[in-house]
Parts: sequence; C-alpha cells; structure tokens
Amino acid sequence: MEEQTQTLMIPRVKLGSQGLEVTFLLSIPPAANTIVNCDDLQVSKLGLGCYTLTGAYNASLSDEDGMAVIKHAFSKGITFFDTFLDTMGELKKLVEEGKVKYIGLSEPSPGMIRRAHAVHPITALQMEWSLWTRDIEGEMVPLCRELGIGIVAYCPLGRGFFGGKGVGESISAGSILASHPRFIGENLEKNKILYLRIEKLAAKYRCTPAQLALAWVLHQGNDVVPIPGTTKIKNLDANIGSLKLKLTKEELKEISNAVNEEEVAGSNAFVHSEHYKWKYANTPAKNYNAAA
Repeated sequence: MEEQTQTLMIPRVKLGSQGLEVTFLLSIPPAANTIVNCDDLQVSKLGLGCYTLTGAYNASLSDEDGMAVIKHAFSKGITFFDTFLDTMGELKKLVEEGKVKYIGLSEPSPGMIRRAHAVHPITALQMEWSLWTRDIEGEMVPLCRELGIGIVAYCPLGRGFFGGKGVGESISAGSILASHPRFIGENLEKNKILYLRIEKLAAKYRCTPAQLALAWVLHQGNDVVPIPGTTKIKNLDANIGSLKLKLTKEELKEISNAVNEEEVAGSNAFVHSEHYKWKYANTPAKNYNAAA
C-alpha cells in the first residue's frame, strides 16, 4: 500500500439528488451547513475534515502548516473541505438571492429534516458515522435515501481511534479526547479489544487499520462522503490510499461484525455536547414564509 497515492485518481460523486458539484462545505453549528456555489465540479469521494487543524485533538498547527495540509489534499484530488462558521441565520434568503445554492444540516433530528426539506431541498446531512458509531443506520440513512439527501460522514475513523489514537498513540492532556467517554479509563481498555480485531483484519487485507475502517465507510454507498481529518500529510496520503480497497458484501459484513455496537464502551458524544446529537436535536416547527 506504500505507493498507493501516486497513481490513484480520486473518484467524484454527485452528492444527493440535487447533484452537489462544489468544493467547500461550510459547517454552521449546531445544526446547519451552508454549501457555497464555488465551482462546477463534482465532489471528491473522500473529503478532508478541517476541524482537526484547530488543535482540538492534537497540538494546534501554525496557519502555514495547516494550509500545507489543505494544499496537499487539493493537489491529490480532494475537492471537498469541511470548515466552520457560526450561525444558520437566513439561509433561505441567501438561496433566493443566489448567494447560496445548496443547503445542508448537521446532526438534525428526522423531524427537523422533513420540515427543513419541505422549505427548501436539503442536499446533504453531516452525521457521525464510523465502525463504532452506527446509530444513524436504522432511521437516518433510510430517511436520507428516501428524500435523496447525501450523507457527509464525519469522524469516520472514530476520532482517530482506528488510526491508533489511545492505543498505539497516547492522548495528550490538552486534547479534548482526554475527556471523551470512549477514550478514558475502563472504556478505553475495553475498546482496545475492538481495535485489535480491526488490526488483525487489516493485516489480512494488507492495509492499515485506519485504511480498513475508512474503506468500510466509503463502501456504505455512492451517496456517502467521509471527511476524515488529520494534521499530518503522511496520514492524509494513507487516507487517500483507502480508496484502493475493494470490499465484497461478505468482507464488509466481516468487518462490521468485528466491531459490534453492543461491545463499544462509552457514549460517542462528549458529556457537555450530548444534547447536540441528532436524537435530541428536535425543534418546534417554524413558518419560514412569515418573515419578509
């Protein structure tokens, strides 16, 4: 797998039934994204989550080093970058004014999705989806496919867990992961067993555990674009290499079974942000046509 990024062409997909053909997804916490109409390009099948560059998980990078990671990703064919703004505001007005072409939501409830989609078609949802976080598969994924909404999978490596974070790589005291339920105490010790299973399977497929975990997400459908974050160019190249893995249904099932949801120890959310998760994100219906 060492030379895998040199000749690999990253495939492009049209995300959602509207055919998202842009380069930047601008996330607006807690529950909305604006997708700016930048270029007439399809989305790369693999994106880059830029939140990692802020220093939340690791030591912060200089602006120069952060831009080096982003430029390297672009040079390799990644055209989908997840960045952050601060309020949903008047998205509908922006659409009407032609300033925004596509709208997405982050961690909405099913009710919110249907209400928002009735006001203006939703192009994509940003949801956490990885081998050890699959709670969206029962209700949210079928709903997205019913409405023709693409899925942007954030934390597809389990916040770095399947890249060895907390297992082969220690977690710094300044990292927010030091307080994440799955990375502390007895929970982490239990979860290490799951990592070792994926590590064993990765050896079988001649790849790294991170590549196998990312390939699993990539294989969930053409309407799914994972956005793993990293601060290291070598890890970025390794993530791109996961696109080379071609897995059968039987192999995907084998990988899924190696990380049984019931065996995962700890919540997938930080204690202080549990209420932001999609299960608790419902809001009252609003009349968006009332305001002039």
